[in-house]
Amino acid sequence: MRRGAIGLMLALALVVASLATEAQQPKHVHRIGTLSALGTTPGRNPFVEAFLEGMRALGYVEGQNLVIEYRGAEGQYERFPDFAAELVRLQVDVMVTGVTVAALAAKQATTTIPIVMAGIGDPVGSGLVASLARPGGNITGLSVLQPEVPGKQLEILKEALPTVSRVAILWNPANPSAALMVRETDVAAQAVGVQVHHVEARGPDAFDSAFAAMTSAHAGALIVEPDPMFRLHRSRLAELAATSRLPTMHNAREFVEAGGLLGYGASRSDVLRRAATYVDKILQGAKPADLPVEPPTKFELVINLKTAQALGLTIPPALLSRADEVIR
Repeated sequence: MRRGAIGLMLALALVVASLATEAQQPKHVHRIGTLSALGTTPGRNPFVEAFLEGMRALGYVEGQNLVIEYRGAEGQYERFPDFAAELVRLQVDVMVTGVTVAALAAKQATTTIPIVMAGIGDPVGSGLVASLARPGGNITGLSVLQPEVPGKQLEILKEALPTVSRVAILWNPANPSAALMVRETDVAAQAVGVQVHHVEARGPDAFDSAFAAMTSAHAGALIVEPDPMFRLHRSRLAELAATSRLPTMHNAREFVEAGGLLGYGASRSDVLRRAATYVDKILQGAKPADLPVEPPTKFELVINLKTAQALGLTIPPALLSRADEVIR
């Protein structure tokens, strides 16, 4: 019995020692690089924060098993190639990109580090992936391109403004995916019987002349096409629209929170959270080429009643009842 007890004690001691050794071994820390069109501080960038929420839900916590190298262009697209090169030198495990220009810079910088697109306008048309079902190469992720969105935006705009007949379209030709959205909006406008007037703005210094052109064209409303630079300066756009007495339609709630009238489009926060699942799969060994690019699944309609009242507009109750959020 004593010999058996001694053997048992030795076995238990070995188990305890093994567990102690395992506990002392550091956890593997994953290094992720993010390329954002906005700033780099998570608390000031809601899209970065949404991605972090998705990572935390999957068990990744900064400072424990996760390090994130933040790179934010602050709306200056020309900075992306240098940022992408920095992340390659840091040998990050995965790059996460939030806009088309950033994804293209990442693609130019590496063919080996996996790249996850977190809501790209037109991944195939931009040359980022071979196809949505079979991306090929080292890039995959999520697209926010849905051909029916421009038509839906115009339908909502017409429901809110039944008499509108001429709509300005503000877009940034420096954005590779913007041209496609403009074409889709043109097609949708013909279907609902609305004339469109295209206005370009490559930077905030062009905003004043852009709104002057809209006034000269007698536009009755404005559609702001998706662009990170517009998002960065959304408060200024809201001020100019208010001064010009132009009701606006946007693709994201952030614009409406800043003072825009209407917003309809894919939920960027949802897309960023879902991007975390791609990162997790890749960290677990999946290859980007084997992960199909997914479309958005959650869309939001947001209405700013304060802006409507300032413009002297009455939003139909039926439209208000369908809104995901009404800002009063």
